[in-house]
Amino acid sequence: MIRGFKCDLHIHTCLSPCADLDMYPTALVEQAVSKGLDIIGICDHNASENVPYVLRAARGRDITVFPGMEITSREEVHIIGLFEKIDGLLALQELIYTSLKGMNREELFGCQPIVNELNEVEGFNERLLIGATGLSLQSVVNRIHDLRGIAIAAHIDRESFSVLGQLGFIPPDAGFDALEISRRTGIAEARKRFPELARFPFIESSDAHFIKDIGGGYTTAFMEKPTLDEFMMALKRMDGRYIRE
Repeated sequence: MIRGFKCDLHIHTCLSPCADLDMYPTALVEQAVSKGLDIIGICDHNASENVPYVLRAARGRDITVFPGMEITSREEVHIIGLFEKIDGLLALQELIYTSLKGMNREELFGCQPIVNELNEVEGFNERLLIGATGLSLQSVVNRIHDLRGIAIAAHIDRESFSVLGQLGFIPPDAGFDALEISRRTGIAEARKRFPELARFPFIESSDAHFIKDIGGGYTTAFMEKPTLDEFMMALKRMDGRYIRE
């Protein structure tokens, strides 16, 4: 039976240097459940070390976690990659780390802790996660698709780190599966502002960096079960699945 699933598919953990330290896995899952979310996507900047712990924190809870990442391309465009299983994300991570240069300076950019499902600090990621990779937008999207993931252009309505803000247009062959709208704009307003993008599915997410923001923006997807394949069908409006706008 097809029903609506409340999805917030762009949530950071404390691993992202710009996120609050209270965004550790158990706190994040508790807040998502309290907000009535059915599916969450965990998308730290260029990194994935906290995703396995969020998956463990969510075990036995009535919520599904899509492993994900927010990748910064060499054009400084943010791209969300979402996967059904952790394997695809870890394979993407290997590629990202081959092209991500520099070391983090905590005093400038923030702390990057790896925290497990018991709220214990496992270590710190010393890479410059806030930086841009050396990968082109197109190569990032292609790799996400090669790994059977979904590629979404992040917060296209923002001036910074969005495909429209950085390039001024969406490359016709980019292959994005959807475009993300920030919660401050919302999908209805975005449809008015960007009529030339009518061919793309829009989703809305919180892009939460603080606990209070989780679920502040979300997408309702009508589908049979909370899987990435079903979500892709909703984006394509296949077999009765769809995204509410």
